Amino acid sequence: MNSDTPFKNHRAFNRLYAPNRLTLGIFLPLDVYRGNLAIFNDHLQYIQQIDQKNFGAIWVRDIPLFDPNFGDAGQVYDAFTYLSYLAGQTNNVALGTGSIVIPFWHPIALAKITSSLDQLSNNRLILGVGSGDRASEFPAFGQAFESRGERFRQVIEEFRRLGSESFPRINSTLTAINGVDLLPKPIAHSIPTLITGASQQSLEWIARHGDGWMTYPGATTDKKDTYKLSEKINAWRNLIPNNQFKPHMTNEWIELSEDPYFPRTPLRGGFVLKTGRLGLIDLLHEWQEAGVNHAALGIQFSKRPLGEVIEELAEEVLPYFPALT
Repeated sequence: MNSDTPFKNHRAFNRLYAPNRLTLGIFLPLDVYRGNLAIFNDHLQYIQQIDQKNFGAIWVRDIPLFDPNFGDAGQVYDAFTYLSYLAGQTNNVALGTGSIVIPFWHPIALAKITSSLDQLSNNRLILGVGSGDRASEFPAFGQAFESRGERFRQVIEEFRRLGSESFPRINSTLTAINGVDLLPKPIAHSIPTLITGASQQSLEWIARHGDGWMTYPGATTDKKDTYKLSEKINAWRNLIPNNQFKPHMTNEWIELSEDPYFPRTPLRGGFVLKTGRLGLIDLLHEWQEAGVNHAALGIQFSKRPLGEVIEELAEEVLPYFPALT
């Protein structure tokens, strides 16, 4: 694998991603929304604990509207607003989106807000993007769910040009720009943009145009469960031009047992994995062997105090998968 990358000077990219290495991040929110936003105000101390313990990243989801059919409201705060706030409250962690629903954005607005956040956070932004999978949101934005894949490609292409070119000339169905420029530009000239799932694109398109790939892991109970994940990652990497290194990321929602030997046990139909730390360490090693470069853990379903869970992960698990320097 060619380890050369266009992001060799990108702070967050090099903190999280390297060939044959896996780093560890935490997904926000740290608790389930139950109608009271005040609980999220208490989370700042835990987010700062994550930063001080030197986890690789914190990640937020982009869920513009609450649909009761999906159950949990997920991420309540706007992703970019929340990351901007957290950028001023942390020093080290990469700030990741997992993932921005691209069809809802205009390229200029997306380029403006991401470049601003990149500058203000000192080059800590990683942009996970997707085409969206909640059909109920699209009519609210005046968008056709069926054409989200085409709009996804167009927004990505123009967004990148606005961030990387000086005075770009674009004349499309979305953007007409000539003689004016977008400021600021990203610190490292480009923001790493990882494609989520299929995003209505072919695997070849993702391999060629994405800066990395974010996928769900599938089942995580047994070692043989990672074989399919490994095959999927290898199929994608075989399509990447010039054998260039591009990172793969996955995630899991966990309930960390106090018993370090508690076996990996699926809960909620496999949506949550209950495990002791030894089973979690085994899973992360299996992912690393499969070609995963970053794993984000969601701990909002924990039965234990949040600070206690973060401390155990930091002291017992993180040393095996430290952030890169």
